[in-house]
Amino acid sequence: MADIALVFGWTPDAMYHMTIEELADWRERARIRNNPDE
Repeated sequence: MADIALVFGWTPDAMYHMTIEELADWRERARIRNNPDE
């Protein structure tokens, strides 16, 4: 969750009710946004 918070500026409260699948999807988006050349 820290990588999502860092990239998108979200607090833990914003992610608390997300499912594991949603968190995994947002984590992948954060990874792509943070490392666009990979």
